Amino acid sequence: MQTPTDRIYHPRNPERSPFFKVVDRYFDQFERIYPQKYEKDFGFWRPVIHDSVEKFRKCGDLKQGFARIKCDDCGHELFVPFSCHQRCSCPTCHQKRSLLLSVHLTDDVLAEVPHRQFVFTIPKRLRLYFRYNRELLGELVHAAWETVSEIYSEEVAVGEVFPAMIAGIQTFGDLINWHPHIHAIVPEGVFLSSGTFCPIDTVTDEMFCNRWQEKVFRFLKKAGLIDDVVIDSMKSWKFSGFSVNRDVRIEAGDKTGMMRLIQYISRCPFSLERMISVTPEGKVLYRAGKGKCYAFPKQADPKLIAGTKRNFEVFEPLDFLAEVTQHVPLHGQHQVRMFGWYSHKKIGQRRKAHENASESSTIDAKSVATWAMLIKLIFEIDPFVCPKCGGNMKIISIIDHKQSVVVEKILRHCHLWNDPDPPPKSTPIPEPEFVESITCDDHFFDMIA
Repeated sequence: MQTPTDRIYHPRNPERSPFFKVVDRYFDQFERIYPQKYEKDFGFWRPVIHDSVEKFRKCGDLKQGFARIKCDDCGHELFVPFSCHQRCSCPTCHQKRSLLLSVHLTDDVLAEVPHRQFVFTIPKRLRLYFRYNRELLGELVHAAWETVSEIYSEEVAVGEVFPAMIAGIQTFGDLINWHPHIHAIVPEGVFLSSGTFCPIDTVTDEMFCNRWQEKVFRFLKKAGLIDDVVIDSMKSWKFSGFSVNRDVRIEAGDKTGMMRLIQYISRCPFSLERMISVTPEGKVLYRAGKGKCYAFPKQADPKLIAGTKRNFEVFEPLDFLAEVTQHVPLHGQHQVRMFGWYSHKKIGQRRKAHENASESSTIDAKSVATWAMLIKLIFEIDPFVCPKCGGNMKIISIIDHKQSVVVEKILRHCHLWNDPDPPPKSTPIPEPEFVESITCDDHFFDMIA
């Protein structure tokens, strides 16, 4: 049974999360030995990783500044620390970005017509090219857009039409492995210049897949990464590894379903909920998105005949950081892109036309996406309700990190200042072995099954 205090907002403490503890304890060591241990498999060290992680380590830290909120009735005060706003390295801030995006797109961009999720995937044979050259991810998402645009346009014989797509670039698989692919939200049809929607239901997955394959082969060949011999060889495979899945459908007007889908295609590469165990040595037990963790079958177990799909991974701490940080995008690289009728250009043109005609339009409405609104949406509680008396709280001041002397003085006065601990002694990294054995506690898996 919930008590009144359960519905009161409590500022989060990111330092308590297992991910923060792994980062804080091992990241400096990981960065130092990266060229020797990980550069061959993960590519050259990217400075954006250091910048992003360092900002994450300051996320939610009162020493970096805060907002003061005060109750009008009883005078109770709270300090709310600032967030780091980092993509892919801070799961909490990334979740906020996804939520903001879902509110913006559903309120201001998407038309009330049926949509489908398109998932564009490529063979494992080609995925490493995108790890070593991140600029190719832009080519990949444009290949997906050209596939949709061309096929839908060819199905309509009424002059100029405008397909639409909102695409999310994802580089991760279920176990944080490198798996570049595209998730896209596409209307089931095209728009005319008047805004009229023309539904199309005559296309098949095979049509999209064949065009998608040709597009990817074309730009990789142009980049000099593959040649005709490789292309002919891959085309002869029984299973090409290319696929376009359109199973997920969102009905017109299903705002809740659409918001969930947008948050899914723009989600963080890893989840704190899946870090189900972190040992004192820093080993991370990470599970897949679906199902529970199961121990590997023992000898003579019938399950060995059918095969058991691996749905968890045990990472050494440095290996875990290598897998997570490979998904941090480059500075300025947009992970979600908008095309066609949903492009920024088309949205701007429609907004201008409505303004000139002095007509109200939903596209003019701007989302009031404040910190308080995000807290309400995520936790269903109001952060501006006083935990003492239930009165209204208001922001009375904002003190940033540039006012470090003031910040320290206030926090010390309120007994919220902790002097930093001395840096831990660095632990020498043993030479990697050719064969590594990992033992699992079978009883642990039995308990959570």
